[in-house]
Amino acid sequence: MTSARGTLLVLTGALLLLKSTWFSATAVIPQVRLEWGLSSGAAGWLTIAVQWGFVTGAVVSAVFVLSDVLSPTRLILLSSIGAAVANLVLLGAGGLGLGVPVRFATGFFIAGVYPPALKLISTWFRTGRGAAMGLLVGALSISSGVPHLVNGLGGLEWRVVIVVTSALTVGGGVLTWLAVRVGPYPFPAAVFDPKQIRRVLRDRGTRLATIGYLCHMWELYAMWAWFLAFFTAALAEHGRHDPVLAAYVTFAVFAAGAVANYTGGVLGDRLGRERTAIAMMAVSAACAATIGLFLSAPLWLLIVVGLVWGYSVVGDSVQFSALVTELADQSFVGTALTLQMALGFLLTGATIWLVPVLVGAVGWQWAFAVLAIGPLGGIVAMRRLLRLRTG
Repeated sequence: MTSARGTLLVLTGALLLLKSTWFSATAVIPQVRLEWGLSSGAAGWLTIAVQWGFVTGAVVSAVFVLSDVLSPTRLILLSSIGAAVANLVLLGAGGLGLGVPVRFATGFFIAGVYPPALKLISTWFRTGRGAAMGLLVGALSISSGVPHLVNGLGGLEWRVVIVVTSALTVGGGVLTWLAVRVGPYPFPAAVFDPKQIRRVLRDRGTRLATIGYLCHMWELYAMWAWFLAFFTAALAEHGRHDPVLAAYVTFAVFAAGAVANYTGGVLGDRLGRERTAIAMMAVSAACAATIGLFLSAPLWLLIVVGLVWGYSVVGDSVQFSALVTELADQSFVGTALTLQMALGFLLTGATIWLVPVLVGAVGWQWAFAVLAIGPLGGIVAMRRLLRLRTG
């Protein structure tokens, strides 16, 4: 592709294909649980393992500055092949003994896809970079919600899902390799330098953008992980058992986030990234703190609040990535993005674990309220960054 718009469309489509292996096991957990004889808690490790694999892969990539010393398209192609092979091994796993390690490996290789894709699209856009990156991040939001849509439609035979998603992932890697090139605004070449991680964090602007991202991640994945259970509990409050409706509403919440990534990117380009992030985090903090109070409210009102939360909880995401591409040492933008994501995904494990503990202690009315701490802290970081950049 030789145009910015064409490259953006191709890379967005490729990223949708590339990330399908991340959520493949999530989409078929009900069938895998039945065949392998797993409890719901044990089956959850198939999802958690991908998160930790991504963290490990991102750390390795950051230490060896792979996103900066290798061509982004080559790294994406190699990583897509690795993720697809690891995903296919799940077919012969037969239980968690092999299932968890291969899901870990899947996440490990996916870490070589997402940060390079964001760096790659940044080489095509100086103006409108936030909107362009928002479209890519929106692809992640849609991919995250697809398992809920699949299960709402009745599910699919799990082996078919694994084979198809593996093929799609390789297809995404090949498409990127063949059709995408570095744009007219390339970042300077880098050399292997493990000390660069310390330098990335030493820069105050990059550090504040990373802190903002960590505060965002404190909230995001715990909300994504537990919204279905929360809405199911709300249906029970109304004397209803409707897993299909719960799955569709949860997918709608994810879809609202996909829209937010693009519109948030547009707003960041026009109004300023810090200001946009502050506004989004203020809304998401309010939703996190109060949504439990709507548990017994009319369902339409709870759904509206959920959609607003689904929109605002993601609308700040692209701001932090775009800020890093602008503030970090331009020779190590890929490393800075990868490190940011590694730290963020590492943090998600804490809140994904914490929410059900709080449900047992204080109920769904207040369990989500702890997530508001993240965006409130992010507001502080973004206010400081805004003062730093505007003097």
